[in-house]
Amino acid sequence: MADVAVELVLRSTRVITPEGTRAASVAVAGGKITAVLAHDAEVPAGARLEDFGDDVLLPGLVDTHVHVNDPGRTEWEGFWTATRAAAAGGITTILDMPLNSLPPTTTVDHLRVKQEVARSKAHVDVGFWGGALPDNVKDLRPLHDAGVYGFKCFLSPSGVDEFPLLDQEQLATSLAEITGFGGLLIVHAEDPHHLESAPQNPGPKYADFLASRPQDAENTAIQNLIAQAKRLNARVHVLHLSSASALPLIAAAKAEGVAVTVESCPHFLTLTAEEVPDGATEFKCCPPIREAANQDVLWDALADGTIDCIVSDHSPSTADLKTGDFATAWGGISSLQLGLPAIWTEARKRGRTLEEVARWMSTAPAAIAGLAAKGAIEAGRDADFAVLAPEETFTVDPAHLHHRNQVTAYAGKTLHGVVKSTWLRGTQIADHGIPTEPTGLLLERQN
Repeated sequence: MADVAVELVLRSTRVITPEGTRAASVAVAGGKITAVLAHDAEVPAGARLEDFGDDVLLPGLVDTHVHVNDPGRTEWEGFWTATRAAAAGGITTILDMPLNSLPPTTTVDHLRVKQEVARSKAHVDVGFWGGALPDNVKDLRPLHDAGVYGFKCFLSPSGVDEFPLLDQEQLATSLAEITGFGGLLIVHAEDPHHLESAPQNPGPKYADFLASRPQDAENTAIQNLIAQAKRLNARVHVLHLSSASALPLIAAAKAEGVAVTVESCPHFLTLTAEEVPDGATEFKCCPPIREAANQDVLWDALADGTIDCIVSDHSPSTADLKTGDFATAWGGISSLQLGLPAIWTEARKRGRTLEEVARWMSTAPAAIAGLAAKGAIEAGRDADFAVLAPEETFTVDPAHLHHRNQVTAYAGKTLHGVVKSTWLRGTQIADHGIPTEPTGLLLERQN
């Protein structure tokens, strides 16, 4: 089967490879994929065969937008619980956001604190983003050299005092510094002036909350970001896009050669404003879930490549912070374990394929972050896999979710796509939603 000592062969009639879906046998040695061969290829002596029949073998998902909140707000989430949820959901790599933990990942010392906390608790591979704040420009290059995958900033208030926003001048300063060493800036793009001038009507009505986070806030922030990126020849990434009316700006920038990439999230692509009950603040996030017509345009943008990838923006909190008032409730949607089935459920309705889902949720986020060993089933990559029964359904029971606080906007929904097992570097890390002991590694960006 191959010259190296193959230890494991994974076989399926439906293996999603960069060349398409085919019946294949995938050979694994030393945690790496060594070959993708014919379905009936002979299994070498001493190698173990795992035959998944007609279940689909996908590359392990790569979720580059996860708020683990550990240490400091571990009652909200933690590395043990978040990575268990990831493993159960077919995710094999996460990148942790720099805020909501205490301390935030804004200096090398803070990064080391977080790495030490995560080291023994990671059920999946874990990498880290750094943070760009008004007063830490001097810390950006040291963080880059220490292995963070890029830097997150906010252009509007983050919701936590220890992670202040960048104004346009500060954005230019940080972006120039990051561009100087070839780094990536990832941006929460909402303009604070549009937010301040929007109508503010606290209370339980979702329509009032939606009006307080208008599309213009996203559009203006993205327009300003693109202008800065163009001026500095910088690489930027727009986080959690919800505004369909920003897409022409982004498409035009890409056509001009501006190095801008864009993500959206399962909640923007599967949930709609029309279905959010008043007082149901488990649906609150910033930017917000918008109307069904807006969602249709986001899906079109995924199909044509204007939106590059789908990641969770898993941002949990304790249940008591999800008050019945949309103005004061914590903004964040917990979906780490459910992203793949949620997206597949909607994708199949819209005539999209699992090959596209694998590209949006594994290949593209890995490429944007620079995770060269992740994101595809091909020789030389890490042997990371999700095994999915795409025709099977289940109903979401929050009690069966592994993240720390079982609050989710997907409660009671029936979804297509059951994750049968998850594999990290050739080791099974979850079986029918039950994670094994942690075997994840801490990842650092490679130059």
